[in-house]
Amino acid sequence: MKNTALTHVHESLGAKMVPFAGYNMPVQYEGVNIEHETVRNGVGVFDVSHMGEFFLRGENALALIQKVTSNDASKLVDGKAQYSCLPNNEGGIVDDLIIYKIADNNYLLVVNASNIEKDWNWISQHNDLGVTMENASDAYSLLAIQGPKAAEAMQSLTAIDLANMPYYSFQMGEFAGVKDVIISATGYTGSGGFEIYFKNEDAETIWNKVFEAGAAFGIKPIGLAARDTLRLEMGFCLYGNDINDTTSPLEAGLGWITKFDKAFVNSANLKAQKEAGVSRKLVAFELTERGIPRHDYEIVDKDGNVIGVVTSGTMSPSLNKGIGLGYVPTAFSAVDSEIAIRIRKNDVAAKVVKLPFYKK
Repeated sequence: MKNTALTHVHESLGAKMVPFAGYNMPVQYEGVNIEHETVRNGVGVFDVSHMGEFFLRGENALALIQKVTSNDASKLVDGKAQYSCLPNNEGGIVDDLIIYKIADNNYLLVVNASNIEKDWNWISQHNDLGVTMENASDAYSLLAIQGPKAAEAMQSLTAIDLANMPYYSFQMGEFAGVKDVIISATGYTGSGGFEIYFKNEDAETIWNKVFEAGAAFGIKPIGLAARDTLRLEMGFCLYGNDINDTTSPLEAGLGWITKFDKAFVNSANLKAQKEAGVSRKLVAFELTERGIPRHDYEIVDKDGNVIGVVTSGTMSPSLNKGIGLGYVPTAFSAVDSEIAIRIRKNDVAAKVVKLPFYKK
């Protein structure tokens, strides 16, 4: 089990620690609902240092990224980030990721913790272009400082104008007295904020200064359980649940990051799938009766026939109702379609809804 540079800090704060993607990670501190509310209304800090960081450099770095990812990275300018995925040869997804353009011929790819080795091998096997690749995952820490008060709470730590950073942009600069920190206006919560990348040796210094600066704003450490409820309320996909090696980006509602004006791995087959239409779709649903949907629960039609499976589900802390995502045949994918979730042999009524569940 790997530790992050801050594992001992979480333990000293009394966090409940669990194994996650090979790392010893804090799942909660005070409780999921309290932590969820802190991020929705104030500011909270997640240690997500388990994520992977790959640097791709060289004159063909963009060409390699264009070859292995579904989105069009040629649209990136310096200081911009892009959500994308790595398609496989079978119509599924190797991983979803964020691409950062630092400068011409210099990119950062941020990948999921559970897929670091898989992604590295996948990109490497397609690198016949002489691109210099560096897996810096074990050298970097990452804090997600999320919530509507994040910019105001963190502004004293940097000269960068946090409040006016556009979504999916980033800057490199001094933060909390540490040079060359990447400050990115990204996150996985839907409540605004930043993701801060820095070297492991600076982790404790930055953590402490973040909490000093945020004290007046009620800043709190937040565990991975609340990260999951926050992202699910926004309908953000989680790799391993809602997308995986067998789900196509088109089925998953990720057509917006699948650009067919360039060639990429398996693009011809995905284009044919788009033209023919998909046979199943990832839908959002909410329960219209009391109950909590969970991963792998069956989705059934009004006659009790199994038509799909829940990929993510929870009791929404913001909405106080059961919500989830799951794949169903396209015929059941329209908004307001009536379905049911089989919870311990009971079919609990639900309906398909439009994302996000949580509307600010």
